[in-house]
Amino acid sequence: MRAVLISGGLAMLIALLGTPLFIRFLIHKQYGQFIRQDGPTAHFTKRGTPTMGGVVIIGATLLGWVGGLIATGTPPSASAVLVLFLMTGLGVVGFLDDFIKISRQRSLGLNARWKIIGQGIVGITFAVAALQFPNDKFRTPASTHISFIRDTNLDLAFWGVTVGTILFVIWANFLITAWSNAVNLTDGLDGLAAGCAAIVLLAYIGITFITTGFHDLAVLSGCLVGACVGFLWFNAFPATIFMGDTGSLGLGGAIAGMAIMTKTEVLLLLLGAIFVAEALSVLIQVFSFQAFRKRVFLMAPIHHHFELMAWSETKIILRFWIVAAICAASGFTIYQASIS
Repeated sequence: MRAVLISGGLAMLIALLGTPLFIRFLIHKQYGQFIRQDGPTAHFTKRGTPTMGGVVIIGATLLGWVGGLIATGTPPSASAVLVLFLMTGLGVVGFLDDFIKISRQRSLGLNARWKIIGQGIVGITFAVAALQFPNDKFRTPASTHISFIRDTNLDLAFWGVTVGTILFVIWANFLITAWSNAVNLTDGLDGLAAGCAAIVLLAYIGITFITTGFHDLAVLSGCLVGACVGFLWFNAFPATIFMGDTGSLGLGGAIAGMAIMTKTEVLLLLLGAIFVAEALSVLIQVFSFQAFRKRVFLMAPIHHHFELMAWSETKIILRFWIVAAICAASGFTIYQASIS
């Protein structure tokens, strides 16, 4: 626990001190957010707010993790390094998306196809690399590398590659793409995504800490929570900086990576229920409109639906945080009961 507190506190301190400096840099460069024209009109006042704050979150996490390990003498593991790679790699994809928006003075960045390709490259690299450490303390050998499948027929090999390995790479890439996009969709109100991500990752501190051998991932989770909280000081309503796709894709990747490494992919549906609801609202809206030419929600993602119902932004954010906390606590309780 000492390593978790030191690393998390260091990451939070770096974010608290680094975010104002980064804000001044972004203002000097005139790197501001562009607002979608079809969104709620109340958001037009946010145009020009500095964005790409995810750089601070990722940087604070990396520095806090390294500093904490050095200070406490905690050895790193392949699993933590891989989750950091996943977070950073997807952060780079998000950074390209943010930079294109700024440089081209528009609210749309990377083409959707290229964005998915970028996420796929990072996700597949992560999955293939993870399979190179079958004896790592966070990944035990199994006939298949998917936590909830135990079919020995998946050990069948074709050209030296087992069916289980192929399915794991596909499954991991699906999870990484889905969760990074879900967090990205949630990042539409001041502090909503950062707060919900901090709550989910706080649950992962508990999950990784109470399980033997998971302490390095607990340290990493602590750094992620600390970085999010430090950034949230400036990202909370009214935000003076946005995390942008740099932060949302990076945090989504980190959450997916934690779930894969701890084999809690199904439990994450409850732990991150707010992100699931946001993504599902978009899928339902698109399907309903294309199939029946009717909209289920006033606007998707669902937080915009409540905005158009005249809920204040702070009311939506606080209530979503409350729901996120209840779901994360419930998920942690279920996990604790399952291993006791």
